[in-house]
Amino acid sequence: MHRSGRVWRAAWTRRQFLQGSAAVVGAAAASRPTCASSAPLTILVLGGTGFIGPHLVRLAVERGHRVSIFTRGRRQADLPSSVERLVGDRDGKLEALGGRRWDAVIDDSATNPAWVRLSTARLATSGRYLFTSSTGVYYPYLRRGLVEADPVHTEAADPADGSESFGTRKAACEAIVRDAFGTRGLIVRPTYIAGPGDPTDRFTYWPVRLAEGGDVLVPGQRTDPGQYIDVRDLAAFMLGLVEAGASGIFNAIGPAAPLTMERFLGEACAALGVSPRLVWLPDEALLASKGVDGQVPWVLATGKDLGHTTIATTRSFDAGLRHRPVGDTVRDTLAWFRSLPAERQASAKWAIPRALERELLATVAAR
Repeated sequence: MHRSGRVWRAAWTRRQFLQGSAAVVGAAAASRPTCASSAPLTILVLGGTGFIGPHLVRLAVERGHRVSIFTRGRRQADLPSSVERLVGDRDGKLEALGGRRWDAVIDDSATNPAWVRLSTARLATSGRYLFTSSTGVYYPYLRRGLVEADPVHTEAADPADGSESFGTRKAACEAIVRDAFGTRGLIVRPTYIAGPGDPTDRFTYWPVRLAEGGDVLVPGQRTDPGQYIDVRDLAAFMLGLVEAGASGIFNAIGPAAPLTMERFLGEACAALGVSPRLVWLPDEALLASKGVDGQVPWVLATGKDLGHTTIATTRSFDAGLRHRPVGDTVRDTLAWFRSLPAERQASAKWAIPRALERELLATVAAR
């Protein structure tokens, strides 16, 4: 999911995060899945070696499906040996897909509408096409409680706004999928994705920082809402939709119950068995002046981001989306991060660098 055009202080844009989500009316938000497919499916994943892909591919193989992935072959991932690896390029080099049909295609690597137009045309005879979009299609988030049927933005009023540009491209991709596949098309709009394998270090900041202990700066207020989805829950939901023969549009967001930052941090600390001193800084003007406008699952909910972390997900829960406890995601993310090479850990791109945190903690203390 994308948000304001401002780059995270961690120097990692949300566009980078999601590269490796036409108004939605009437029947576009179509049928709810009722039962999983009893027979193994042939599934093509466009991508498969980034963040979502490996979780999705491993789960699909575990459930007995025959999986192919289509990538440029530049990045390796720990995938089952049964996975067929097709090499090509979304930018016109699709020969490896020629003359092939799959029961389902999961497009996990596109933000460029031209890529989606090419792949939907080449794979038009396949059974279903699931496009991994983003809640960024709603940006600017000018009200709370946005749902699947709310209009999305197909033209960027401000091309310099990175979030707007990202969202309109994802919306254009959605429209292409719906036009090409009709009721065989599926659109899944995740919010911020978290969990093992996350290359952005956004959510990972909290498990790592809380485990270090001491005084921990918390931007915003205790009651501020937060939203994210564990990558493993997202993968299971996407695969479940395909297995059930679902169609339509789904916001993939969690957790199930409204999540405040106070609750998130409380459950995170309990899961890690730590008791840091949480120092809250609700001064929005100060935070904005220092570039602290988001720390997943928190976002400074003002202006274009007003409804950013209050998007509705009822339809997805009705369709089978389930979320593991906050503590599970926190523990597993920390364990994964600690398993990384020392140089990778040392180069983490924290949204609140330690020097800035110390500065802001000193400001709070002086007050």
